[in-house]
Amino acid sequence: MRSTYQIFSAIVSLFFATQAFANAGSSRHFHGKKEAAESAVLECAEKKKEFLIDSKKIDVSWKEIKSDKIEKITTKNGKLEWKLTFKNSQTKETSKQTLYMFFSMPGNFLASNFTGE
Repeated sequence: MRSTYQIFSAIVSLFFATQAFANAGSSRHFHGKKEAAESAVLECAEKKKEFLIDSKKIDVSWKEIKSDKIEKITTKNGKLEWKLTFKNSQTKETSKQTLYMFFSMPGNFLASNFTGE
């Protein structure tokens, strides 16, 4: 009985520990299984963009840039995803003037890059 209590306590502790590390900018943000509304995906993209700026993955000049385009795409694996495009002409490196973000249909962040693939 005592070991069952210890195992249960350990599981509960791990659950709360992972919740503590899932801050607002992290990718541990779940929406469920239903398709998210465009507005929800746009909101998540703005938060992710802020996180990328704060973590110095992208330049601060991206801060005021709004999504230029949001679309549903079909991946090579046949899955539907949201694809958002941000264009920043202030960036000197032309290969990094377009930022792409990908989200699952329920609105969970998948990836970001400058290639769109």
